[in-house]
Amino acid sequence: MAFPTLKQRIALDVNSAFLKQEAKEHPLMQLFWECTQRCNMRCRHCGSDCKVSSVLKDMPFEDFEKVLLGIKAKYDASKILIILSGGEPLVRDDIVDCGRRIKALGFPWGMVSNGRLMSEEKIRQLIDAGMRTATISLDGLEEDHNWLRGVPDAFSHASEAIRLLAARKGIGFDVVTCVNRRNYGQLEALKEYLISLGLKAWRVFTIFPVGRAATDPELQLTAEEYKGLMEFIVRTRAEGKIHLSYGCEGFLGPYEGRVRDHLFSCQAGLSIASVRVDGAISGCNSIRSDYDQGNIYSDDFTEVWEKRFGVFRDHSSLREGKCLECKWWKWCLGSGMHLRDGEGKLIMCNLERLER
Repeated sequence: MAFPTLKQRIALDVNSAFLKQEAKEHPLMQLFWECTQRCNMRCRHCGSDCKVSSVLKDMPFEDFEKVLLGIKAKYDASKILIILSGGEPLVRDDIVDCGRRIKALGFPWGMVSNGRLMSEEKIRQLIDAGMRTATISLDGLEEDHNWLRGVPDAFSHASEAIRLLAARKGIGFDVVTCVNRRNYGQLEALKEYLISLGLKAWRVFTIFPVGRAATDPELQLTAEEYKGLMEFIVRTRAEGKIHLSYGCEGFLGPYEGRVRDHLFSCQAGLSIASVRVDGAISGCNSIRSDYDQGNIYSDDFTEVWEKRFGVFRDHSSLREGKCLECKWWKWCLGSGMHLRDGEGKLIMCNLERLER
């Protein structure tokens, strides 16, 4: 793998300086609320191992509302996007009311959904309640998506949700796809299908080995396939028929600046926080509980945000093992926190896959 060109190096250095300043200031810009762990699917790759009837009860909105009131007292609510996640948020009967109350407090909000309970009427209700953004998951064409999601009607419902949302104006909307060994060969066909539904913005991720995905080799791309995915993104972005970008999963060396709209950063703890269904405060829902920074039932959220998150804002303690001598460290900083185990060791390294 070639070391960065002078142009790349300058861009990476500027980005690095920005991230250092952001770590100092840590402006809260997004707050994920895991409002439920219940789900109406049985996804093979689920990181939280959600079930139809979760052991953990849905968090009462009143509990989360106290968090929002504390945030609103110290920060500008209009600049902080609340993202409802799960589980599947739409399994909550009160989800529209939750959105309406979030809006009344002055916060913009959005949702991540599998689309199975989306309908034209439900979308209207959500938008009327203040929903500004929506993300729907579609992980391949029919056979592959249904296989990954574990239910036979997943594809048809997700497709209809995408079609309905794509036709709506004034809402930020995209689709996310978890690329795996089964759907990798269908990416071109999936791209054309999404375009046919009217989709404008598409994000792809690869599946990292945690939760149910930790013991499922069909979900992990080979090094060759991973490079092929990067090249597919580069080609698709050049075509301009649909706006495609790679998710936040790690530093990508020579592909930085080519497959995303921005250079890599793990925003967990810098501008992004989460409140999980049990009240735990963390950087994002994908990060293991070993890195929880507090709990809303025992701590003040804003105090936690201002005074904790040390390892999120200073990765120097993570520079060990393969990271110790890595020439990319100053720009990578050990990749995303969700790729670290409970002891801080890397579970997987994207650069390593690209260098094979």
